[in-house]
Amino acid sequence: MHQLVGSSRLNLSGPTSAFPFPKRPPFRQTVSAYNFDNAVGSHARRTANYKPNIWNYESLLSLTSKYGEVKYKRESEIMKEEVAAILCSSGQDPLNKLELIDGINKLALSYCFEEEINEAMNEFIACKNSFASSMNYDLYSAALFFRTLRQYGHNVSQDALVHLMDEEKKFMAISRLDDKTKSEVFEACHLAMEGEFLLDRAKLYTTTCLRGTIRSDVDESAGDINIYSPQAQDPLHWGVSYFNVKKHIHPNNNSALLPLARLSFNIVQVQHQKDLKEIIRWWKNLGLSENLTFVRDRVVESFLWAVGVAYEPHHGNLRKWLTKAIVFILIIDDVYDIYGSMQELEQFTIAVESWDPREIDGLPEAMKRCFWALYDTVHDIDSEIQKEKGWNSVLPHIRNVWTEFCKSLLVEAKWHHTGRTPSLQEYLDNGWISSSGAVLSLHVLFGVGKDLTETINTFNSNQDIIHHASLIIRLRNDEATLKAELQRGDAPSSILCYMKEANVEEGDARDYVRKTITCSWKKMNGLFISSPQSQQPIIRYILNIARVANFFYRNGDGFGVQGRDTRQQVLSCVIEPLPVV
Repeated sequence: MHQLVGSSRLNLSGPTSAFPFPKRPPFRQTVSAYNFDNAVGSHARRTANYKPNIWNYESLLSLTSKYGEVKYKRESEIMKEEVAAILCSSGQDPLNKLELIDGINKLALSYCFEEEINEAMNEFIACKNSFASSMNYDLYSAALFFRTLRQYGHNVSQDALVHLMDEEKKFMAISRLDDKTKSEVFEACHLAMEGEFLLDRAKLYTTTCLRGTIRSDVDESAGDINIYSPQAQDPLHWGVSYFNVKKHIHPNNNSALLPLARLSFNIVQVQHQKDLKEIIRWWKNLGLSENLTFVRDRVVESFLWAVGVAYEPHHGNLRKWLTKAIVFILIIDDVYDIYGSMQELEQFTIAVESWDPREIDGLPEAMKRCFWALYDTVHDIDSEIQKEKGWNSVLPHIRNVWTEFCKSLLVEAKWHHTGRTPSLQEYLDNGWISSSGAVLSLHVLFGVGKDLTETINTFNSNQDIIHHASLIIRLRNDEATLKAELQRGDAPSSILCYMKEANVEEGDARDYVRKTITCSWKKMNGLFISSPQSQQPIIRYILNIARVANFFYRNGDGFGVQGRDTRQQVLSCVIEPLPVV
């Protein structure tokens, strides 16, 4: 076989040659229905001992909400008009406007005010010197100004926070600052780019100070604790805005935005419930969970990931396509990790690359069924994209990312079967692809893109951002799954590769991985700010992929174990509405 994977970025510059696909019978008539675990042949099949799915699909299919009624939509539109009028007010204090925009973002309302926020950002940029003067060089105001403008892709110098330093160029006693200012400086520092050492130092100081102010007896739900502090949650820039909406609605928050936030959240939740029902029906009709018993049945968690990437109500198709992609990422990952022999995996990889169903002859029935399901689903997504957007076929581009994904998994399978531990760099050169970041990014871009040529150009011209978002997925996953993978005897992870290469203990390797993650965030920050303004609204969704990965793996394996953060987040986002007062 030719070389399966390299360290070069993917390129979807044009369609590959089309293969004359043979006509075949319907999917369910193709593969006999029996327990595929019995068809093991001479190869001993492993198991990951994944826990069974915890969700009752029939209950989820019966979800209802009154907030789909027209009167609630009308009420929310009136509230939106009132907020928009405030945003567009020319005589408003700059700090008040910044805080309003910040509140809109924290409450996941930004999609309602995109034009108004963009106008405000342009106003801030055009008059940033006078705005800085009007803020009296207050550190809190400067940090909020810096963070908000960088968040929207504007290159504000780190000198905007020079007020952290005294005449002798030493850090002032940050401990004397109030918690609100410390938190804002802490948040701003996570928008740093490479080489901005002032922000690195400020983050270190504020992190230390904030940790020192947290008491063990505070009531987080009552808003007593600063919820943006390092021990309460991840920094805002690394977090998923929609997942944190309810955390920002607490008794101590008296923002005028709260009535709109509550109502908007419940209205959006209605759309998410409709999307989830459609996905569950698709999954049940696919029939894979009853037969491929070695794979994870995690369709609800896959949908939650899609919600985290694009929660906006008008992105229902994006969530549907992305969820289906994630479901198959998990299934195919399990096929390569625990089920297939090397010969079978090589044959499966050839079948995906050639996109030829004849190549699966002789494979176990489970792997045949997996291929046919992927084949049918990819063709369905391609047809839906053509119908919804009026584009030409995107099939060659989707095939390409799935091919590279499978090739990278095959490399890892070879490492496992030969007992080889690669260098960390070799591992990451392959691991950013096996993380599935490119597969996810392409489906996301197809969901938000307006023009096919522009969408493919955005994918190709932002390979470095996709690369670093993929690295974050890979490294966060490795942090969370190390123990389970050691027990199963899986291929080496980044932590094990670094432990062997640098001859260090696990704790030191984890520290190195965390530093690498921070480095990738800095690079993404710089790449995002330097990208064309026309592409930035779309590129934000690629950054969201890294944010969701951070959530899913921050307290363990959010896919492997459903009963912790992911379960609570599904309940919070998709099932339980906010009380409207």
